[in-house]
Amino acid sequence: MHSTMPDTPLTIARILRYGTTVHASSRVSTWNGTGFDSRSYAEVGERAARLAHALRDRLGVRPGTRVGSEQGVVGTLMWNNTRHLELFVAVPAMGAVLHTLNWRMPADQLLYTIGHAGDEVIIVDAGLTESLAPVLARLPETVRHIIVAGHGGREALSGFTGEVHDYEELISDHPGDYPWEERLDERAAATICYTTGTTGKPKGVVYSHRSIFLHCLQVLSPSHYDMSPHDTLFPIASMFHVIGWGIPHTAFFTGADLLLPDRFTKAESLARMIDKGRPTFSAAVPTVWSSLLEELDTRTYDTESLRRAYVGGSACPPALMAAYRDRHSIELLHGWGMTETMGLVSAAVPPRGADADEEWAYRVSQGRFPPSVEFRLVGPDGALVPCDGVATGELQLRGPEVTCAYHGGDEAAWVRPAENFTADGWLRTGDVGAITANGYLRLTDRVKDVIKSGGEFISSVGLENTLMEHSAVIEAAVIAVPDDRWGERPLATVSLRHNGIDPAELRDFLAERLDAWMVPERWAVLPAVPKTSVGKYDKRAIRDQYVQGLLPIVRLGRHRGGHPALKQ
Repeated sequence: MHSTMPDTPLTIARILRYGTTVHASSRVSTWNGTGFDSRSYAEVGERAARLAHALRDRLGVRPGTRVGSEQGVVGTLMWNNTRHLELFVAVPAMGAVLHTLNWRMPADQLLYTIGHAGDEVIIVDAGLTESLAPVLARLPETVRHIIVAGHGGREALSGFTGEVHDYEELISDHPGDYPWEERLDERAAATICYTTGTTGKPKGVVYSHRSIFLHCLQVLSPSHYDMSPHDTLFPIASMFHVIGWGIPHTAFFTGADLLLPDRFTKAESLARMIDKGRPTFSAAVPTVWSSLLEELDTRTYDTESLRRAYVGGSACPPALMAAYRDRHSIELLHGWGMTETMGLVSAAVPPRGADADEEWAYRVSQGRFPPSVEFRLVGPDGALVPCDGVATGELQLRGPEVTCAYHGGDEAAWVRPAENFTADGWLRTGDVGAITANGYLRLTDRVKDVIKSGGEFISSVGLENTLMEHSAVIEAAVIAVPDDRWGERPLATVSLRHNGIDPAELRDFLAERLDAWMVPERWAVLPAVPKTSVGKYDKRAIRDQYVQGLLPIVRLGRHRGGHPALKQ
């Protein structure tokens, strides 16, 4: 028997048409420093159509119609704002590929991703043209056009040999409707995002229309973001980072209003946006929530509307989640994901029937995966590890929202490094943890960050989470450093609220809560812990600074309590 259901392509064009007609009156608002500039979804759709005409008819961007057909690539170097949203829907819906450029990347990495993806057009916010200036002379010949969105910024592009256009002027002379590609294969490339390159060159992950469509269905469900037309969404996580964790496209699905922060991402500005815009949902990395908590604790803002918010990108200290819950009645929902999984694919929504204590244990886990994502744990010997909530192994995944390769650039269509993919097609996440029998993930560390001390393992995440429980600690990151006796020992880097706090007090604080042999002897108090371009703690940078002797190391005596190796 054959199915009678048609193979209707699941494309971003369908998402765009639905959002701009069924939810035509829903609004997207961008913060301008004092208030919000607002447009309806219908207006966004009209401007997206004008943009698609300009890209295709004026600039020659090629729309593909099937898998493997030649498609134009459009790079965006932009903040979270309405124009960026127009590009999010217009470029893939017309059949081209959207490449969200990371403006926080070092110049050499930014240049590499532009060339590797094959960008032909770059659209840049006027305030970000300085980020392009260092690479203008080295841009590949494929980049024929730069479009500036907003006022000013042209002087920084004086070294560009191609054409420079003004965004509004470019789209003004084109019609407000477009024959969004009906024949586009759902498996065709829609968007390419690059990893942050903390362990080598950035790697390109190409999302299909189908994968984005399925991801939207997943994240709007009650077991994940739980979005509805009654929500106002406030995505703080950068739209260049894993397509904004799926929130921009999902907003068109649900008809939820959008608040976008543009360049104003300091804690005070974010607090004012929450006060004035009254969002019901938000999403950001832990470092953003940490700095925002300082602001909310210091001044008075109306945050009553915001009752749930997602935290992902790296493990969130339970102490931070508890502070939001207890002091501001905001539930931070923990999730897990990476560029290779299209953002957050697990969500720490407690199961039905959990009591208060059980519910908190579920909330501070990394959550459960959807049915579309297969998971397994693998030990160092390659054997499968049972999902019993105790045994740990490397997390490996596969499914329609999990990449099975990296973009190969001009050299090959796909690249599958053995350190990232298993021979039988699973993604090696590099994360170590346990999974309970009912599917909840609890990560204990990254494979590369586990501290191997005298034959015993110390979790850097465990040390960081415990340090964050101390009222004086704002940020904490722990790395392994070489040790003549034990092979490796932990080094704790922290930023503090109070200058008078001595590392010895933090050492004693840890010793009261953890086995004493795990407590670091080496400490560095910093104004701020180094961060990556997406706001995670940059442990590679910390390691480099340690090797170069740039960290203000304080060496303390070992706290009482022998190493397990001495007891054997």
